[in-house]
Amino acid sequence: MSERSPDSPERTGAAEKAGVTTENTVTGVVAVVGLLVFFELTSGLLQGATSPLLPSIQAELDIPSAQLHWVHAVQYLAAAVSVPVFGRLGDLYGYRRMLRVSLLFIAVGSVVVAVAPNLTVLLLGRVLLGPIAALLPLEIGLVRDRLSPERSRRAIGMLVGALTLGSLLGALVAGVVQGLLDDVRLTLGLLAVLAIACLGLSYSPRIPESQNRARGGMDWLGGVLLGLSLVALLGSISQGNSWGWTSPLFLGGVAAAAALFVVWVRLELRSEHPLVDVRAVSSATVAPQYAAGAALGVVMLGGQSVIVLYLSASPETVGYGFGLGVMAISLSVTAPTLLAFLGASAIAPVATRLGYRRTVFLAFALMAAGTLGLVFSWALLWSFLLSFAVVGLGCGLALGALPTLVVEASAADRAGSASAVFNNVKTLGGSIGGAVSAGALGYFLAAGTDEPQLIAYQGVWTGVALLALGTAFLAGRTPQALR
Repeated sequence: MSERSPDSPERTGAAEKAGVTTENTVTGVVAVVGLLVFFELTSGLLQGATSPLLPSIQAELDIPSAQLHWVHAVQYLAAAVSVPVFGRLGDLYGYRRMLRVSLLFIAVGSVVVAVAPNLTVLLLGRVLLGPIAALLPLEIGLVRDRLSPERSRRAIGMLVGALTLGSLLGALVAGVVQGLLDDVRLTLGLLAVLAIACLGLSYSPRIPESQNRARGGMDWLGGVLLGLSLVALLGSISQGNSWGWTSPLFLGGVAAAAALFVVWVRLELRSEHPLVDVRAVSSATVAPQYAAGAALGVVMLGGQSVIVLYLSASPETVGYGFGLGVMAISLSVTAPTLLAFLGASAIAPVATRLGYRRTVFLAFALMAAGTLGLVFSWALLWSFLLSFAVVGLGCGLALGALPTLVVEASAADRAGSASAVFNNVKTLGGSIGGAVSAGALGYFLAAGTDEPQLIAYQGVWTGVALLALGTAFLAGRTPQALR
């Protein structure tokens, strides 16, 4: 079957008929991509800075270790609810408008976190930061609406790359700044100033509003049901280690999430203007991309934490691992993250040359090869890190290609919600992958210890490699028009 260029006259003409501004009419609009890239870079910085600052935050507010995980968990849950709601509101009322609302939440949340006198107020600030995950879907909707297909693909790659790079820089910069200032409130205050600056820049007249609008109104009942389902599922997963993976609380939470999800699907199918077009999401045109997004989440969010644990394991104590310290681990993560940034940023020229189907196939093939390489490189640090870097490159290519495929296979007035659903599916895949990985490591323990056996790590990596390989072949189901 022959490849069709993603920039074929048929697709470009269809985009123009759908209301997408062509290159002759985007004078001044392309410049706005720089601002959107800055927003995503800042988003990555804010998200990446949290983990290295956690010990300092814990000491400043005297937070019990058993409660510290809620700092991540509450924002995670708020993001799961915010993303589909903000995406749909962007479809209805304009992506620029909702981008500003998101940045307002982020600015206020950053300030609350910086001045929080106790854990309760800190968690409130983290909840307000939930819409940070909605920035990328809104920006993707805006560039898809205002730019030609070729330019929008390049812009999406730059946005995803900026988020990836920002996450890396956030972890490094936060550690350095905190080390120099030795005042976590001042460090958090500087991050808040950065968030406030983004809010101010969002009112630049150079940022255009989207032109297409979805019909109908906001499906608030659908938003509530989907939000409750996601909170029940992700909340249960986040507490799995504490409650026990077979405990009544965990199983009850998963069952409640499934029941709410079934009710939500039935509601969406009957609604004239649903929050999520379930029929479109499950169609042969776009369903493979969502499935690939879930697999990508497993590899990125569920698999890499296992790699970090392995790097820190002491070979003298458990017989495997490399015994790396915090700084060495940070440096080890740098190369895969940079390759992910380069892969996402270069997606437009790569996909134009190879076609999107082959690019997605290549991305997951690299993830499969790199993850399988970890299984056989368990005793060689240089080979282990090389395999990890290959995984990073594959993740970057997939991060750049999949959102483009999703939004271009969706209706012009559904770009925001389609991208939002993809983001949530990816996050859900990561949550499930993380839970399964944690369960495997906790089940296969060395006799008389609390440490996992080597076979537990190798089993997780083998499973992830098989998933990535299967997803690579799933890329063959990409519709001909998007290849």
